[in-house]
Amino acid sequence: MASIAPDVLLSALRWRYAVKRFDPARTVPEETWAALEDALVLTASSTGLQPWRFVVVTNPALKEQLRPAAYGQAQVADCSHFLVMTVRRNLGEDHVDAHVSRMSEVRGITVESLGKFRAMVTGNLDRARAEGRLDMWQTHQIYIALGNFMTAAALLGVDTCPMEGFNPDKVDEILGLGDTGFGSVVCCAAGYRAPDDKYATIPKVRFPKESLVERR
Repeated sequence: MASIAPDVLLSALRWRYAVKRFDPARTVPEETWAALEDALVLTASSTGLQPWRFVVVTNPALKEQLRPAAYGQAQVADCSHFLVMTVRRNLGEDHVDAHVSRMSEVRGITVESLGKFRAMVTGNLDRARAEGRLDMWQTHQIYIALGNFMTAAALLGVDTCPMEGFNPDKVDEILGLGDTGFGSVVCCAAGYRAPDDKYATIPKVRFPKESLVERR
């Protein structure tokens, strides 16, 4: 496996910031964006269930339509790609069965051999549902994908701006998610920073590492 030097990773993370102004004239190349989509697909999830769907919006008219649902934030319309990250609500056995079937296909094993795994996963979902925390669990999962996407983007020199400031019901309505079983949780605008975005040069404010990281 190829590796990168630690300073390359840290340089990318120091370069990254939540872009306030995107350059609407610049578009992320298809090859680069395809790699970022693959990074989303490769994101880790609890028991591998991948309880999400990622909606990529590049149509200018649709981005303009989404902008009011994000309280008028310009990043929605000016970015190259607007990523809406959704989770499947009330996850059930049908999704587990689809996952088990995919495991059987990819790993060349029988569905029957995965019976104990299936029972464990459905049991966990049933307990979470009974305790009223199933949808919250899925909501937490999507942030793993968000962090993975932002880091991958920074390593590829693509700017991002994560966004929770939007009306999920409005976004779901505009994207026609009502009957899909999926609902939007968080969004991320991606593209390239505008040359006059003053926030690009403002120093990051972080607590010292020794106050955040404890070794034992």
